[in-house]
Amino acid sequence: MSRKRIAVLVSGSGSNLQALIDSAKEGYFDADIVLVISNNSNAFGLERAKKANIVSKVVSLSDFESREIYDKELIKVINEHDIDLVVLAGYMLICSEAFVDGFYGRLINLHPSLLPSFAGADGIGDALNYGAKITGVTVHFVDKGCDTGPVIMQEAIEIKEGESKENLAEKIHKIEHKLLPKAVKYFVEGKLKLEGRKVSVF
Repeated sequence: MSRKRIAVLVSGSGSNLQALIDSAKEGYFDADIVLVISNNSNAFGLERAKKANIVSKVVSLSDFESREIYDKELIKVINEHDIDLVVLAGYMLICSEAFVDGFYGRLINLHPSLLPSFAGADGIGDALNYGAKITGVTVHFVDKGCDTGPVIMQEAIEIKEGESKENLAEKIHKIEHKLLPKAVKYFVEGKLKLEGRKVSVF
């Protein structure tokens, strides 16, 4: 069986990309990260890819006349690299229906809350502002909604009294860096079964 090929989409620092790069290098999962794409030419994730000798591309929304044309290019670039799994790791654009249709069931995202609570761009801040006592991290398959796809795995964390956003974010990131590689490992090993809204891990 040939090794799985992974593309990672990033918009910023790429710390979760680095966690995946390190996991692949250590042999934690039997797959190769062969492509990194960013919608932001200044994303530090591109530097991480370069350092790891991974092909990287910038596909910026502002370079295209419409979102539809942008997504066609994104799909084209991914398909050119014969990708088995697409991982969104801090990719800040909501996926279009066309993009989801192209990769459904092999498109996963990481979110810094226990979905369906606190979906959206600021899951950490929203949980703090709401006064939640528990939050966490979710890895899920992407569907056509915003952070609404079937949950693969979650891990909870307690929010301490008076905790700062920066401190909570640091704890969340530690969980992310563990949970995302684990989800990728399970996918690569064929241990995830997606049926409707339910994901079984076996």
